[in-house]
Amino acid sequence: MSGITTPRRALPRALPWRGLPALPNPRAVARFVPWLLPLALLALWQAGCSQGWIAEDTFPAPGAVIAAAWRLTLNGELPANLAVSFRRAVAGLLVGGSLAFVLGLFNGLSGVSERLTDTTVQMIRNIPNLALIPLVILWFGIEEEARLILSALGVFFPIYVNTFHGVRNVDAQLIEMGRSYGMTRRTMFRRIVLPGALPSIFVGLRYALGVMWLTLIVSETIAASSGIGYMAMQARESMQVDVVVLAILIYAALGKLADTAVRLVERRTLAWNPAYRRDGT
Repeated sequence: MSGITTPRRALPRALPWRGLPALPNPRAVARFVPWLLPLALLALWQAGCSQGWIAEDTFPAPGAVIAAAWRLTLNGELPANLAVSFRRAVAGLLVGGSLAFVLGLFNGLSGVSERLTDTTVQMIRNIPNLALIPLVILWFGIEEEARLILSALGVFFPIYVNTFHGVRNVDAQLIEMGRSYGMTRRTMFRRIVLPGALPSIFVGLRYALGVMWLTLIVSETIAASSGIGYMAMQARESMQVDVVVLAILIYAALGKLADTAVRLVERRTLAWNPAYRRDGT
């Protein structure tokens, strides 16, 4: 009949499934994915040693490396050497990174400063750091000063080049806009130039951290009496292959931790940049 409508039945709401496992958090899964390949390689390594495909006298099993780490931790050797290497790395990063950052800013902001110093810096940059070891030893001896100089040189050039590049590649339209708003040079540097150069600066810092550990390994094998590199050299002399492999894995872990820390600071500092915002996965 026209004009008369029959009441609709309320559709039953879908009841949640019960008794089934909850789906994993996508963000947790995304964080676990980068570790799949290292874990797979670790499993293959253990399987190869267990099956006899890998000779343990040349490449010990992960269990043997873990046992060596536990033994050196109990006698205090590993924590002491780790603390010394960490202190050397931080000192080299602070000295070399600070000088590189300041010089990169000066040369990026001032054409006069660039003409005076950039050519010299680029010439020195093309000299391999490890080739300077004999000269550094002659100048500074075999004490901590030599290792500090080598570590500082290792981090100097990546940070300098990327700082200089970042300052010089700030959007010119933003600078013109700042001038049109009457910003002073200090305000323009703080609000436009430095934020615009930060992505490149962080890239240089991440690259410098890798070079820093490489330089530190070599410097700690030269007449050192402590440090992870010293521990590896002593283990090599006594044919303790498990300790040598442990030292290599420690350097890899330290490099990964340093890179992760820089990326975390980078993400927080550059939260205003759409390229550094999390997409929720």
